[in-house]
Amino acid sequence: MSSISIIGSGNMARAIGARALETGSTVEILARNVGKAAATARALGNGATTGTWGARPTGDIVILAVLHAAAVSVVREFGQSLADKIVVDITNPFNADATGLAIPYDTSSAQLVADVAPAGAHVLKAFNTLFAHIVAAGDPVDVFMAGDDTRAKESLAAFITSLGLRPRDAGDLIMAHWLEGAAVLEMGVARAGAGFDFSLGVNSRVGVGAY
Repeated sequence: MSSISIIGSGNMARAIGARALETGSTVEILARNVGKAAATARALGNGATTGTWGARPTGDIVILAVLHAAAVSVVREFGQSLADKIVVDITNPFNADATGLAIPYDTSSAQLVADVAPAGAHVLKAFNTLFAHIVAAGDPVDVFMAGDDTRAKESLAAFITSLGLRPRDAGDLIMAHWLEGAAVLEMGVARAGAGFDFSLGVNSRVGVGAY
């Protein structure tokens, strides 16, 4: 069981929150709009609580489930209250029509968050390659994650596993840029005819030759 705080009240916040509660974790919702936070907690039920915006989250794992444009400013606002927390950036820095990234190609949304996070916070990238309804379905799909701290990734992997999903370590935080690019790829595939009922994953084949 994990202790989770979710900053945000949108579709991904609800999807991750619902799965976490169903599988035994505690969930706290924090949103700038107190009414939205309370409404999200009520909709989730199962003991979900609300926290105070900007105050220290109760969860050991903090899911940053806001729009990319707000991610850095939100982490700045929370400041030292995020010290020693595992901060999971799930945002995608899409451009206006989601055909590319709205940030320079030598960085990532997760790196920008890490740049303003307090000392001791462990910033990871995860969940950004999943659509909200895929998370909510609870099928054993892959969750790619990237980060520099091994113990933080182990904690996040345990949480992901508890949701019935499969953690896939993509490497250090520098790989977050490519995970965000993979989300752009997903949008292209979805819009080109595949629809949105899919996710990227690893198809392991045992016994085939190396290539």
